Amino acid sequence: MTRRGAPVAWALLALLALPGLGAEEDDETCCGPIVPRREWNALASDCTEELKLPVRYVVVSHTAGSHCDTAASCRQQVQNVQYYHKQKLDYCDVAYNFLIGEDGLVYEGRGWNYTGAHTSRWNPYTIGISFMGNYMERAPPPRAIRAAKSLIGCGVARGALLPKYKVKGHRDLQRTLSPGDQLYEIIQKWPHYKS
Repeated sequence: MTRRGAPVAWALLALLALPGLGAEEDDETCCGPIVPRREWNALASDCTEELKLPVRYVVVSHTAGSHCDTAASCRQQVQNVQYYHKQKLDYCDVAYNFLIGEDGLVYEGRGWNYTGAHTSRWNPYTIGISFMGNYMERAPPPRAIRAAKSLIGCGVARGALLPKYKVKGHRDLQRTLSPGDQLYEIIQKWPHYKS
């Protein structure tokens, strides 16, 4: 197998939801592969504040840092984001519930059950999804968009999101450029988007 083919093979295995590869083993209602914390070598979480599910909102942001487009680079990038949030900002964990890589996979952050630290005053009512990268000048690839949509569908199926949920861009709720001009333009076309 070529070096280029290895990340593709890993992603395909994740899509098949083999035990330990990209799917939460105990989550039978999950609609798509989620790379669990143990797979990206997350630091232990110190978070204790649980979300009261189901929540009404999904907040979409971007990390505004480097993008990643392979399983290896995305694992490294989510580790970088978590390190920054825990060690530099003194959060209990990575701020987001989930992160989306340009490899087309979803990375578990705080997950479905714990309150995020991404959008002041809105955190107790939202699932925070952040795309890893800066989307001011460029859009995420279609596979990343599909991963986010699948994750949202999974949230509804699991009962973590209300069926009549609303999608908001991070900039709709705070003074920020997030989720970036290009990604913001995309989510405004989603059927559940509400400014």
